[in-house]
Amino acid sequence: MRPNFFHHLHPPTIPAAQARWRHTLGAGGISVFLMLVLGVTGILEMFYYVPNPEQAALSVQTLTYHIPFGGFIRNLHYWAAQLLLIFASLHLLRVVFTAAYGPPRRFNYLLGMGLFVLAFLLDFTGYILRWDTGICYPLVTGTNLLKTIPLVGDFLFRLAVGGENACESALLRFYTWHIFALTLPVVILGVWHAFRVRRDGGIAVPPPSLRPDPTRVSRFELVRREVVAMLLVGAVLVVLATYFPAPIAPAMTGRPTLTPDARAPWFFLWVQQMLKWGDPFLFGVLIPLVILLVLTLIPYIFPPPAEADIGRWFPKSNRLAQGIVAAVAVLVLILTLANR
Repeated sequence: MRPNFFHHLHPPTIPAAQARWRHTLGAGGISVFLMLVLGVTGILEMFYYVPNPEQAALSVQTLTYHIPFGGFIRNLHYWAAQLLLIFASLHLLRVVFTAAYGPPRRFNYLLGMGLFVLAFLLDFTGYILRWDTGICYPLVTGTNLLKTIPLVGDFLFRLAVGGENACESALLRFYTWHIFALTLPVVILGVWHAFRVRRDGGIAVPPPSLRPDPTRVSRFELVRREVVAMLLVGAVLVVLATYFPAPIAPAMTGRPTLTPDARAPWFFLWVQQMLKWGDPFLFGVLIPLVILLVLTLIPYIFPPPAEADIGRWFPKSNRLAQGIVAAVAVLVLILTLANR
């Protein structure tokens, strides 16, 4: 069989371990597929969305209820975004728990963390674009947290929302962030990340001398497995988009105001829970940033894993890094569930 364009994106053969689902979880490839779904559905939504405070919520309602398949497209976009956060998190856990961040992959780990953060920011900005009563908490609280940062807080706030208050000017600013200022870096970092994966030898596995299985898998088999994974995830997306509509609420009129039952998006519920404990800067900015910094610098602040441990699940040589990441994951999960 003559290889086509998609085959040429892969090396001719790879070690069998790199292609096993139990080793990779398929999280990286599925994340790429979800980003493609987000790109296509996002472009379709742009034909109807109006980034104007008086018309934004109405345009979302029109798309959802009056445009043929509009609600389905919006639901696909919403659920692809939520699944992307889940699979990106699984991908990060897999990389740490298989010690796949050691040299020469340290820089690519940083690229991956950049994509991880951008995925959450894109989901956050997309959430705001609904401009209905359901987005008041993330809009008001999320942006006002920037003001608590010493020295540069006011500047960051104006940069984020485009004015002195999180009101009408914020919608166009968030639209610009979502469509251009965050999406373009995702495309650049995504291509760079994929290039570095191949340049660094593919998915991390032990060196040939330490691998008990010398079998290699061809690019044709690898693409076939990727297509199967995409079809399965696509089927899940269709089911979710059909039976579980994306959130929608009445249009917001006037300036956004908080109500006692206002809630953050699910992926920031853990931060909302910590904000109940006291100082906004400490619990809403500093602690999350410290956690993010520690996760980002894992390849640099912990000893590199032993060569024989690279690509193995839960190796002994990076137990400290595993413990810290596991503790962070459990903490975030507990705080999220506590705020349901």
